Amino acid sequence: MFDAVRNNKRIVQGFLVLITLPFAFWGVDSYVHNTGAGNDIAKVGSVKITQQQYQEAWRDQQQRLRQMMGASFDPAMMDSPEAKQAVLNSLIDRSILLQEAGKNRLSASDNMLRDIIAKIPALQENGQFSMARYEAALKAQGLTQAGFEAQMRQDITLQQLASAISDTGMVSSSVVDALLRIQSEERLVSELRIPAAQFADKVKPTDGDLQKYYDQHKAAFKVPEELRAEYIQLSLDTLLPQISVKPEDVKSWYDSHKDRFQQPEERRASHIVITADAKASPADKAKAKAKAEAVLKEVQQNPGKFADIAKRESQDPGSAAKGGDLGFFAKGSMVKPFEDAVFSMKEGQLSGLVQSDYGYHIIKLTGIKAGKVASLDEVKGQIENELKKQEASRKFAEMAEAFSNTVYEQADSLKPAADKFKLTVQQSGWLTRQANPANGVLGNGKLLGALFGDDAVKNKRNTDAVEVAPNTLVAARVVEYKPASMKTFESVKPQLLQVVKAQQMADLAKKAGEAQLAALEKGEGAKSGTWTPARAISRLNGSQMVPPPALQAIFKAKVAKLPAYAGATFPNGVGYVIYRIEKVSQPEKLDETKRQQLHQEYANLSSQEDFGAYLSALRSRYKVVINKSALDNANR
Repeated sequence: MFDAVRNNKRIVQGFLVLITLPFAFWGVDSYVHNTGAGNDIAKVGSVKITQQQYQEAWRDQQQRLRQMMGASFDPAMMDSPEAKQAVLNSLIDRSILLQEAGKNRLSASDNMLRDIIAKIPALQENGQFSMARYEAALKAQGLTQAGFEAQMRQDITLQQLASAISDTGMVSSSVVDALLRIQSEERLVSELRIPAAQFADKVKPTDGDLQKYYDQHKAAFKVPEELRAEYIQLSLDTLLPQISVKPEDVKSWYDSHKDRFQQPEERRASHIVITADAKASPADKAKAKAKAEAVLKEVQQNPGKFADIAKRESQDPGSAAKGGDLGFFAKGSMVKPFEDAVFSMKEGQLSGLVQSDYGYHIIKLTGIKAGKVASLDEVKGQIENELKKQEASRKFAEMAEAFSNTVYEQADSLKPAADKFKLTVQQSGWLTRQANPANGVLGNGKLLGALFGDDAVKNKRNTDAVEVAPNTLVAARVVEYKPASMKTFESVKPQLLQVVKAQQMADLAKKAGEAQLAALEKGEGAKSGTWTPARAISRLNGSQMVPPPALQAIFKAKVAKLPAYAGATFPNGVGYVIYRIEKVSQPEKLDETKRQQLHQEYANLSSQEDFGAYLSALRSRYKVVINKSALDNANR
């Protein structure tokens, strides 16, 4: 939801990504009133970064990556030292910038904050801000209004500070033109392939060759350690079946939230439109209006033939074929002049000419559905589900600590915790240390790290309860373990034979290709092979036409004298390819669209560099102290 707020204003997106993680929102007061320096992660100037802030930032960054990457997300990504340091750096940079903004008296006014919130589409109903939707959205994300609005003020303040730096950047048009000319340069290229397959009869790897490759690439033949585990999972989903809701609670909630179930009035209309663009000339508008008046006169004389006339005369392709029918719609769905006319008419009434930015409309109101409040029976299931989720969230929060303590204190078995919290002990298949989303909750990198640790493998103890997803805790223990091992030379010999043979064939193709390339550069002809028809390749389209190594070789070639030649090696049996550059040309005129795009990219890059330099300078002015022991505790 907060992304919608950000996108509502002009933002320098590039470097804000570096300092603004979508983490849980805490208010300004938390920066001032934190205590217990021994447990704080860091201190930036006079401001502390707490373990709670760090852990929330880490979890929400993980959730953001999960949403962005889907099934390809690997939870182990966020468990790396680099990822954890990036989260901490982001919090430090944010703290520095907020302190600097305070010194410069930058802040978001109440009116600015109110205006931005009111314009968030998700918080609107029928085009107007809805307090009910606002409260529901905050509740769904576990936020308070004060906390959310305090965080918004911070983000708006950061935007003001970022814009103050970025707006001063300047980009040279001559540099942009020069870069675009380089990118747009075209080279007419044909190619000569020397496939590795043609050397198949000339390579016969010996056992010594295979043994050498095996010894040099032992990591490729390593069988990783594996284990099977049993586990229990405490989550909202596991708690929901245990929760029941009383009918009187459902009715009470319905009675106090009837505004959420208000169904607005809807109207059905048909129209005939004679188009006249808002920017059309007065003459064109007059012509369209005269046409519309003639159609209106015909409709008034034959109101029963409205649909037939609409099919013949209306210039709205979406509705003309349906006799002008637009179906039912509520307020906020149509342009204002059209909507004002429709909601002021009586059923069956025919309008006069109604002008909008699209042209001149003739409207017939064909139906009215009065607004109403959905009955309790209609929304009973929806309310029950919501109340169950609320109760499950409350119960989960109460049980989480007890669950963690039980699996830790009774570490020889998961059964006591399973019995206490009415959970099922589940069995896994064989797992490796590599996080894999296909393994569900056991694909979490932190949980796998605990399972493969000495305490779980050697001491046969339960893992700690690990949060593998929001509101989801999992504890596991090892059932069976297989240490890492090596595949024997004999067992992989057929595989080695294929790999080494392919490598030797590629080496011969490269040697032959380089010899031909040298001969061509001396002015001698190609000894074998056929040149393909020439193609025009530029840096802009080249990656779609040739592989990256070839593109690099083609544009590194010296072209003072043509034809010029370049060569590149390719895997997977392709071998070696020689490129003949026959012509080099520059565009007569630069593409203005591409020029503007490149100018914007260059401006963004320049702004990021300026902001990075500014942030670096600020860092040298604010004392940053990191509490390593507290950071280590937070990362456990």
